[in-house]
Amino acid sequence: MPTVAEQLREAREARQLTIEQVAELTKIRTDNVRALEAGQFNTFSATIYIRGSVKNYAKLLKLDEAKLLAQLDLELKGTEKFSEPPHLLETKANFLDTLILLFTKLNWKLGFASVAILGLLLASVVVSMGWRHHQKRDPLRNLPPAIFQSANASDTLPLPRR
Repeated sequence: MPTVAEQLREAREARQLTIEQVAELTKIRTDNVRALEAGQFNTFSATIYIRGSVKNYAKLLKLDEAKLLAQLDLELKGTEKFSEPPHLLETKANFLDTLILLFTKLNWKLGFASVAILGLLLASVVVSMGWRHHQKRDPLRNLPPAIFQSANASDTLPLPRR
């Protein structure tokens, strides 16, 4: 049975496509197309990139994607780099990790509405406190009615002009 690389190359040549045309149609870099056709999977950093590229390539060439990916998995198990899934480090979640996780679970529409309501409430409290403070500081507001009394009995206030 031919390898995945041989099947891709033969199907491309049967459709009379160049590597550059395949790269343009699939949006896979030309060096990656060449690596796929050569079976050089070590040029890729992770299995997911290989699988995605082979799937797109097979779709373009109208090959059976499921069968090709199953064969690819068998071939990758034989390589040293992709024989096992990558080891994940066991690290304890710190405060920042926990906070980011909580933000990802947040319903942002509800969150924005809540922030807007709290902002309006805070603004109304600040305006109310400012108004009360302003009324207390107004010196003429709390004065009782008074009568003008001058030191000389002959002094009178001028009459307003009309």
